[in-house]
Amino acid sequence: MNSYVVTLFIFGAIVLLTTWLPLVLKRMPLSLPICCIAIGMLLAWSPFTPLPRFNPLENTRWAEHLTEFVVIVALMGAGLKIDRPLGWTRWIIAWRLLGIAMPLSIAAIAFLGWSFLGLGAASALLLGAALAPTDPVLAADVQVGPPQSGEEDDIRFALTSEAGLNDGLSFPFVLAAIAMTGGAAGEMNWVGRWLIFDVVWKLAAGVGMGWLVGCALGYLTFKIPESGRIARTGDGLAALGFTCVAYALTELVHGFGFVAVFVTALTLRNVERRSRFHGELHDFGEQIERMLMMVLLVCFGSIVAEGYLLQHVDWRVAGVAAITLGIVRPLAGWISLTGCRHPRTEKLVVSVFGIRGLGSIYYLAYASGKTKFEGIETVWATVLTIILASIVLHGIAVTPVMRWIDRRRGVEKVKPIVAAAKD
Repeated sequence: MNSYVVTLFIFGAIVLLTTWLPLVLKRMPLSLPICCIAIGMLLAWSPFTPLPRFNPLENTRWAEHLTEFVVIVALMGAGLKIDRPLGWTRWIIAWRLLGIAMPLSIAAIAFLGWSFLGLGAASALLLGAALAPTDPVLAADVQVGPPQSGEEDDIRFALTSEAGLNDGLSFPFVLAAIAMTGGAAGEMNWVGRWLIFDVVWKLAAGVGMGWLVGCALGYLTFKIPESGRIARTGDGLAALGFTCVAYALTELVHGFGFVAVFVTALTLRNVERRSRFHGELHDFGEQIERMLMMVLLVCFGSIVAEGYLLQHVDWRVAGVAAITLGIVRPLAGWISLTGCRHPRTEKLVVSVFGIRGLGSIYYLAYASGKTKFEGIETVWATVLTIILASIVLHGIAVTPVMRWIDRRRGVEKVKPIVAAAKD
């Protein structure tokens, strides 16, 4: 059997499913990621397909770069579809989730890793840093709608803005875990370097470069003489160029590229808020993101089928997964929103739907490729278990819960499928 031809067929089938499955699933208590994982498992177990049983610990660079790419595409899309202008008061719910819920989650999960799983300090911190951020890729069903669509209530805005920024803001803690492996012999000089370079400089460079690139791209897209504007092309492919330019330039100056991509998208929206071109950029970016997500989740299904990492799952890992999803995130989110003037049901939904996903795999692959961590197989097994449980539980619950919330608000909303909306 020609493995190349079979692989081409599988890829084509996945692309077709990318366009068709959202239409089928839009009223069902199932999500696209659940179907992708099931497909990956079935393909990996099938003797008739060449899909390898992928072990990310043996392929850390592939796992790192593939997840990195889909995350930055998702971050650009998240930033482009937020209609709400940036501001302290207008974004207060996002600042609370980022400034309170995320640090609480990192500390709580790290403590669980140390006390329940017996991990060392560095490995426990890595576990907390990898699992604390919500995922911009898998949270599409609880995010705001396309630009200027009006689908931006406080719940969807909170989860979109949080997912857009917390990937970059949790990165310093991943770098701290890496640094701790070199400071295990009592050397604490890494703390100063970490604070100055990995926290202050990288965050400042990420925000600064994101703003500069966003301004420059906004000028080229909307402000130069009309005959030469990028917006005149109407080509959403530019979104991919914007994403890669912002990320690469920021990484070249050792800033946080994740932060820069999201800030670039927000700045681009601010340059010209009413242009229809934002919709073209968003639509193309969403299609690319959905296709990449499906491919990676099929690979994730093959990881589950391969079974090497999940064989490290025991009652302790299962307990940490249950506590993380059932207690840590909901409680941290609820604490962070204490005092906000929002209905309790909305605060509860924001607190519960902190979906974990591909960003966590990126952090682990990045850290695993930099240095050796004690009990890294246990860390991977815990993260994969939590991601799998999050995809299944949140994927089943999100459609009925969000429809219930919309009915309570007097809005009967069914999220449109981009392809169908254009017909």
